[in-house]
Amino acid sequence: MKLVDDRDEQDLLETLLESGKPAAAAGTESLDYLLATPFRYPPRHGGSRFRAATDPGVFYAAQTLRTAAAELGYWRWRFLLDAVELPRIDPVAQTAFRAEVATTAVDLRRPPFDADAATWQHPHDYLPTQRFTRVARDAGVGGIQYQSVRDVEAGWCLALLRPDGFAARKPDLLKALSTPRCVFPTSCPATRNAARAASNMA
Repeated sequence: MKLVDDRDEQDLLETLLESGKPAAAAGTESLDYLLATPFRYPPRHGGSRFRAATDPGVFYAAQTLRTAAAELGYWRWRFLLDAVELPRIDPVAQTAFRAEVATTAVDLRRPPFDADAATWQHPHDYLPTQRFTRVARDAGVGGIQYQSVRDVEAGWCLALLRPDGFAARKPDLLKALSTPRCVFPTSCPATRNAARAASNMA
């Protein structure tokens, strides 16, 4: 459905829409909107796997298009279940893009975290992972790598906790998602501190 007739009306519409949005999160001013948006808006009720309702934003990424589609498909299915008056959801085109990441991160698939895989991969109880995220943030960790819970082929995902973790301000549009270029320094003090804190918390 067409809403405007010319560029001036489009600009006015964009201005009106922008005035009703939350303020941009600190550190996202120079980022493309695709990268900045997850840090701008509050999470769904109850939060998400690595973000509690009162936490700062989290950018979720997937290793492959298949894994991204599995994660997206699950949440569309959940939306349909919750919208009891909605009989179906029609197909919607999605924008696929690749974003390079350069930050410190912990990998929940590796020791010592893999011992608690059942906790990290619980299908709907996010309280332990949200607590872990707070520990990681306090330790200065920029991201959390984990196995997708929705992809039956065990693809992995990344929860980027800080907008300064992007290696570039703009993503590569319309390309298959691929492995983000993350930095996982085993000697990083922040990574070691997060590992110790998480072990003590478990």
